[in-house]
Amino acid sequence: MNNPFKSLTAKEWCLWMGSLGIVLASNLLSGETNFLALTAAAIGITSLIFAAKGNAWSPILMIVFSILYGMLSFRSHYWGEMITYLGMTLPMAVWSACTWLRNPAENGKEVAIQKLNSRHWIALVLSGFAVTCIFYAVLKGFHTPQLFFSTVSITTSFLAAALTMLRSSYFALAYASNDIILIVLWTIAALQNPVYIPVVVNFVIFFFNDMYGFLCWRKRERKACGASAGEAFRLS
Repeated sequence: MNNPFKSLTAKEWCLWMGSLGIVLASNLLSGETNFLALTAAAIGITSLIFAAKGNAWSPILMIVFSILYGMLSFRSHYWGEMITYLGMTLPMAVWSACTWLRNPAENGKEVAIQKLNSRHWIALVLSGFAVTCIFYAVLKGFHTPQLFFSTVSITTSFLAAALTMLRSSYFALAYASNDIILIVLWTIAALQNPVYIPVVVNFVIFFFNDMYGFLCWRKRERKACGASAGEAFRLS
């Protein structure tokens, strides 16, 4: 639980401040600032920056973001998003925080990356299918608007949360996929009420931050594999 800001590079400070600036500007230019969406976006962006570093503060902030985003979804009658983040992403973020704290890398400053095996992938596919079917029935019963996109959002959210818990570099790619779905959902909402335009901008920013996080984790993964190969060569 070190100070996460100390490890940020100049590039990451620029990414973080630039992302916050764009989100703030989009809210101010909309003419009707949504303070709940603005606060959720700021916390979400900060969580993503820390996630790229593999810092355990990321899932902790994701817990807060899930609560705020669930409240925002409730106001917009996006029951699928509300149920997903409060009933699934929130508890899985708590689990992820515990997992990340218990599995530090050798330097003690970031979480150790886990390479998934075939059993992990089979479990992800089967559990993802089961979650999708269950939540589809629930959302249909609630007459959720945009049922298809809401259901796909649940699938991608579950996979992203599960991969985060498993400490896989692919969690960021799953979140980026979820961002695309949410951009579509909130664009539809923004066409009916322009106040949600900043929310669309928020998830566009989330997408780029998630992609940055994925690249960072893959870089760390390749570096770890190279170090392991070098160690094995020296021992042979």
